[in-house]
Amino acid sequence: MLADREGSYKLHVFQTFFFHNASFVDTSAWAFLEDIIIGILQKHTWNFIYLHPWVYGALPEAEWENLQNLFRVYIHNIILALHGHVELYQAPYPFVLQGAAGCDLYPNGSYTNFFQLAYDAHNFLSFDADSRLWEEQHEYELAGQVERQFNNLTGFSSTLQYLLNITCVNYMKKFIECGTTALERQELPVATVFARTPSPAQLLLVCRVTGFYPRPISVAWLRDGQEVPPGPALSTSSILPNADLTYQLRSILAVTPRDGHSYACRVRHRSLGTRSLLVPWGNTKVALSVGITIAVLLAVAAALAGAIWHCRRRGSLLT
Repeated sequence: MLADREGSYKLHVFQTFFFHNASFVDTSAWAFLEDIIIGILQKHTWNFIYLHPWVYGALPEAEWENLQNLFRVYIHNIILALHGHVELYQAPYPFVLQGAAGCDLYPNGSYTNFFQLAYDAHNFLSFDADSRLWEEQHEYELAGQVERQFNNLTGFSSTLQYLLNITCVNYMKKFIECGTTALERQELPVATVFARTPSPAQLLLVCRVTGFYPRPISVAWLRDGQEVPPGPALSTSSILPNADLTYQLRSILAVTPRDGHSYACRVRHRSLGTRSLLVPWGNTKVALSVGITIAVLLAVAAALAGAIWHCRRRGSLLT
């Protein structure tokens, strides 16, 4: 099944530990399959909350219970280790510890994994699941002390190794199988093109694309039918989320007013299949004047036709 799917899949978990003082820590965690939040951690009970029925149904109840117990042990060890060393080195409260872990599965069946910790938004520690070793990512004494303590907790490191190398990939495959409908959801992009004039000598053409899902998309500008290459005149925003679980972005091209070229925004997305969405830009004043000219010509033609018909009808009556 996975070999037939395009692209890769990600199962990532993000955690936050807010150490208020030596006796109180706020804990939260979120699990993502691709960009879908599949579960969160209830901070007071450390219980998992499943946000979609297919998530809980992907695993037997006993496996969920085992996973939850392992996660609780992990949280307990993290908090205990930080509390002890913070007090030893008199690091100031409050502080925040952030964790990111997970695995990426590729179409050929290979995978990668990672585990990283940050202390007050600075790289702190990372864990190598192959060697079962913790490595400090910041050269200050607290990171070194926690690294040595974690490396001495061989049971803790073995559990993390198993979670990253075995559990993460196996569970992700089951989630993918049960969550096919959610993962394969497609929403068509809607594109609009308009212009801004920051100065008389510059025209900014803006292509706004929104409402699309999944996230990957290709947006390009065409000049006289040819794609505009990357350069200082072209800038594209990052892909941003919408409130309705779709995405948006903007692509801006700086041009010289009345340069004689035609421009269009081209959008390619999975929901469009092999087609492309092409939205041309046109000067509204030119378009308006052309429309008026055509309307006048049509009115003159209609008047002439009426006059000719009237003359012919009059002539036929006189004869």
